[in-house]
Amino acid sequence: MTNSVQTKQDDIILKVNGLTKTYHLGSATPVHAVKNISLEFKKGEFIALMGRSGSGKSTFLHQVALLDVPTSGTVQISGRHVSEMSEQEKTDFRLNFIGYIFQDYALLSELTLFENVALPMQALGYSIAEYKDDVLATIKKVGLSGLEHHLPSELSGGQQQRVSIARAIVNKPAILYADEPTANLDSDSSKVVLETMRDLVDNHDQTIIMVTHEPDDMEHVDRSVWLKDGELDIDKSDL
Repeated sequence: MTNSVQTKQDDIILKVNGLTKTYHLGSATPVHAVKNISLEFKKGEFIALMGRSGSGKSTFLHQVALLDVPTSGTVQISGRHVSEMSEQEKTDFRLNFIGYIFQDYALLSELTLFENVALPMQALGYSIAEYKDDVLATIKKVGLSGLEHHLPSELSGGQQQRVSIARAIVNKPAILYADEPTANLDSDSSKVVLETMRDLVDNHDQTIIMVTHEPDDMEHVDRSVWLKDGELDIDKSDL
């Protein structure tokens, strides 16, 4: 019989302990952007990371997405102490296990929808014969089949953000980070993007941590984590 404690630990995909980030800007007083945060996130969970501007949300996201180095504390993803990895190991880990959705889509304008989505697979060294079916299946998953040969300029903002989602999940990442993915979208496009992300959680067991300022986004998530002045303020289940 599987030990229940072990099963509980196996459900934890991201664990941060004492996470702290301090910026030293010349001779000015140090800026404590994130202060001693300890949290656990479960597999297949959709989390909204919330708080006022300057509360530390984006800084926290950058630390757990391996885009920055914490001043102190540890980060574990799928049981691996990623904060202790070398820079090359972090790069390899990001390519294989992390997806990231940017607020401004970050698509390459000269590439088609298909080519943008395929970029992570190319970075991993796969040939088009090896990744073509996966890319097409991922495009279908976000509801953009038939638009594979369109350029970003031929797509709406909501469609471009769904291309960004497809690119982020094509390598089947263990965890998906989203930095205010609906900030530049109208309400209808925002709803479609959030429903796409919700489907990934419900039907594909994806874990998503999303930074957002929008209270309406909370209706789509399982849990909200609020930061205030770099510290954990509220952590609650919403559904």
